[in-house]
Amino acid sequence: MIEIIRTILSEWKGRELPEVIARSVDLVDYSTMEPGKIIVVTGFRRTGKTYLAYILIKSLLKEKSREKVVYVNFEDERIPLESAFLTKLLPTIKNTHTEQLEFLFLDEIQNIPNWSRWLRRVYDTEKTRFFVTGSSSKMSSREIPTELRGRFLEVTIFPLSFKEFLRFKAIAINEAEVEYVEDEKAKLMRALGEYLEFGGMPEVVLASRGKKADIIHSYYNTVVRRDIIERFKIRNEESLKALLRLLLNSTSYTISKLYNNLKSLNFEVGKGTIQSYLSYIEDSYFIYSLPIFSFKIKNQLQYARKVYFIDTSFLNLLSTRFTKNSGRLYENLVFVELKRRQANDPNLELYYWQSQRKEEVDFVLKHGLKVKQLIQVCCDINDYDTKKRETKALLKASKELKCDNLFVITEDYEAVEELNGKRVVYIPLWRWILQKSI
Repeated sequence: MIEIIRTILSEWKGRELPEVIARSVDLVDYSTMEPGKIIVVTGFRRTGKTYLAYILIKSLLKEKSREKVVYVNFEDERIPLESAFLTKLLPTIKNTHTEQLEFLFLDEIQNIPNWSRWLRRVYDTEKTRFFVTGSSSKMSSREIPTELRGRFLEVTIFPLSFKEFLRFKAIAINEAEVEYVEDEKAKLMRALGEYLEFGGMPEVVLASRGKKADIIHSYYNTVVRRDIIERFKIRNEESLKALLRLLLNSTSYTISKLYNNLKSLNFEVGKGTIQSYLSYIEDSYFIYSLPIFSFKIKNQLQYARKVYFIDTSFLNLLSTRFTKNSGRLYENLVFVELKRRQANDPNLELYYWQSQRKEEVDFVLKHGLKVKQLIQVCCDINDYDTKKRETKALLKASKELKCDNLFVITEDYEAVEELNGKRVVYIPLWRWILQKSI
């Protein structure tokens, strides 16, 4: 085991780091913060967590040696999934290197047993800054092991935002000209169309159009196999895959509905198992579930939860029901953007609203005890009946929740209208996702 560590350290000294395109978030400020904390970078597989670490590593290596800055990737097949590897890691570094270790980057460490207990011990005893990445929500602030509480800060990484997508594609958009210059508007809408269809996974964004679908399918197969089936030792693989297909073709779910649908497909799976499967899938960051807004916890548990996916590409390529469904893709994109903004605003809570007559508002944004904003996503607002239905629900929720900050996100319609004494802002999706704040 010591020889494996020495080999990895030797390879690290000669390793060439890839070129990296900057993201809107970086880790540089965390490298000098006092008091130093364990920085835990979480998010879905292949969203750019490792490359975010590379950006900081490159910055550090301008002034420090590779003995002071060390990177270890725990998805290296030579590394045994044993806590003994961690126990021997720092002593081996000290015995191998002549310089004091200052920064240690640990990529995908969550599969090593007792990683959190080891990390607490070395954080408390060593003069080293630790940066840790992981593709499991078990590393998130919501589920982080007790021994690390108060010792870490979480940085959540999502697929590229639309602004980052434009930067990666080297597409310059002059927002001031979009409304007046036809070519500028056409360029923007083409970019938005590609973003909706193929999503914001960095490798997919940079790939040629002919390779994008293959990469997306490979991501799906990898997350199902490695992050769900293997990690949680699932034996009934086909029932899990059937559940995923149901979710990909649904806008919401209840345990009972999923149970009945699986039963009709000849899968005998108990409700407890379905609940566990859902937990495992969410643990991988592949899906998010959105509860109904209610002041009664019991209602939040009983009512259906809406389901969203980490990237629109999965809906577009894997769903048989929602392929090319602009409305569903718009709503999913808005949700992921809200989650991205929520990561920077821990007090923000997200829900959907539904009346007893099944009238619905897509997103309720709540701060503390107050509802801050109501958002309806409506791609085709030009249809009279659709507009009437969507605004009726919005106004009803506004009255019930005592919120007058009302938005309708559209494909291209932009206006401010007074409806029943309420001010409703209609804003195109492209403009909303390029805004810095909600």
